[in-house]
Amino acid sequence: MTTTKDCKFRLDGKVALVSGASRGLGAACAETLAHAGAKVMLTDILEDEGRATTEKIVESGGEAAFEFLDVTNEEQWQKAVAAAVERFGGLDVLVNNAGVEIMKPIVAMTLEEWRGVQAINVDGVFLGAKAAITAMMPGGTAGRGGSIINLSSVAGCVGFGGLSAYSASKGAVRLFTKAAAIECAGQGWGIRVNSVHPAVVKTAMADSLARELTDLGSAASEEEAEQALLALHPLGRLGEPADVAAVVQFLASDASSWVTGSEYVVDGGFTAQ
Repeated sequence: MTTTKDCKFRLDGKVALVSGASRGLGAACAETLAHAGAKVMLTDILEDEGRATTEKIVESGGEAAFEFLDVTNEEQWQKAVAAAVERFGGLDVLVNNAGVEIMKPIVAMTLEEWRGVQAINVDGVFLGAKAAITAMMPGGTAGRGGSIINLSSVAGCVGFGGLSAYSASKGAVRLFTKAAAIECAGQGWGIRVNSVHPAVVKTAMADSLARELTDLGSAASEEEAEQALLALHPLGRLGEPADVAAVVQFLASDASSWVTGSEYVVDGGFTAQ
């Protein structure tokens, strides 16, 4: 008889690191992975919120710790990965979640603003993958392969006016994922790399979308903008962080052992129209 402990979706014995884990999607991913049995290293620049989320996981019976991480800093990535390996005995899963969004017309955006989005959303994913692969590959400090899950967006699959910097960054994550997957598979390292593409999910970032659309002149009011966003999702509701975290759990688990270089769209039908 198959028990919950035997289920391939369980993560018992695995160690995961989640970037941008203090709140929103990152927090949901960390909590879901811990609930499934993983030992989780939460990382973020929001230290107070990150420690509070970590404590919540521990109080609910999970194993978790927190490490400060600016994803644009290579040394801090190396330190965070080393902390996960030292604290929990390895590294099996990386969730590259940290990201930012800016809504501005191209002609109004500064080069500094453009580069700021790319630094976190693209450079951060590259540095995270580099640090994780170095640890997970044979001879690394963990050395037993693993799963890297990069959070992209539906904006990495289709274009949106006012989101050029964000769309460009998430499109880069989409194709970087595929290249990294092929590279790791070709080396026989046992490292899988996949991307997840949510539509509008109820997080702090999504909460700002209605206001930004109104400020941009795309809607007459925030209420109108909220209704327009809702109408983009055929299933009739916005996503919940748990909807995305469930897919991340699948990709972290042995249930997805033959999945690499794939993109998982979690969007309530948004891109099917």
